Amino acid sequence: MTNIFSKWKEGLAKTSKATFGQIATLLGATEIDEELWDDLEALLIQADLGIETADEVLTAIEDQVDQKGLTRANELRSLLREQLRARLSAAPLPAFQEKPAVILIVGVNGSGKTTTIAKLGRYFTSQGKRVLLGAADTFRAAAVDQLEIWSERLDLPIVSGQAGADAGAVAFDAVQSAISRNMDIVLIDTAGRLHTRFNLMEELKKVNRVVGKAMPGAPHAVWLVMDATTGQNALPQARAFKEAVKVNGIILAKLDSSARGGMAFAIQGELGLPVLFAGLGEKSDDLEPFDPDRFVDGVLNY
Repeated sequence: MTNIFSKWKEGLAKTSKATFGQIATLLGATEIDEELWDDLEALLIQADLGIETADEVLTAIEDQVDQKGLTRANELRSLLREQLRARLSAAPLPAFQEKPAVILIVGVNGSGKTTTIAKLGRYFTSQGKRVLLGAADTFRAAAVDQLEIWSERLDLPIVSGQAGADAGAVAFDAVQSAISRNMDIVLIDTAGRLHTRFNLMEELKKVNRVVGKAMPGAPHAVWLVMDATTGQNALPQARAFKEAVKVNGIILAKLDSSARGGMAFAIQGELGLPVLFAGLGEKSDDLEPFDPDRFVDGVLNY
């Protein structure tokens, strides 16, 4: 338990030392006045909560201050934690009934998608699941090579195609192979694509349809890998993916490299999507199911 807590604290160190650290300093021994509210609002927005979420948090805290007659800024600390925590739902990981459960992994270029798939493979095998990888990112030969290296390291079977091969065909073969080999889960990598590239988003829709032909009802989950270092800029991307392939879960990658972890609040508040996993480091076991309490405590670090 201590080890997991330390992993969250270390993984969120950059976020807590940046803007959230300034918030902790602000909520010191000063009096509550208009300047403090202005400064707190600016810092919450800088922390990538988004304007809408920051306004909601401040309004709720101001109401509590009026009701309780608070006058000291340090009395706002517990109220801020309470309001931030209330905006993160503890979404349980899906208990897949299907076998194999087909999980489509999507995201933009450079989001950390392929490495995250390897981490998911490690996570699910640690849960006693039999996992197969599908290397359907045929757009980049390096992506296939990277996933094949991970499959070898983690001793996970993989189905891959040649660079430039039809991504839908590779995904189809991966699902069929998982069925024939009695696997529990198949994780399908897809080419990283900018959400503004119409033709690439259409190809992603095709992959989504093809796995449904390989196994009726598939994919059983579509998870979007988001790079935490991009902050609020990632939200338009997420909206586009959600509309194209019905994304139903978020994996926040590179949280340990980011000072912009506050985007987790905006993801749930503005997109209505649960954060399922958080990447807290570079090793294969540095992927943790998202824990709202540890996340809030980690970024505030009072």
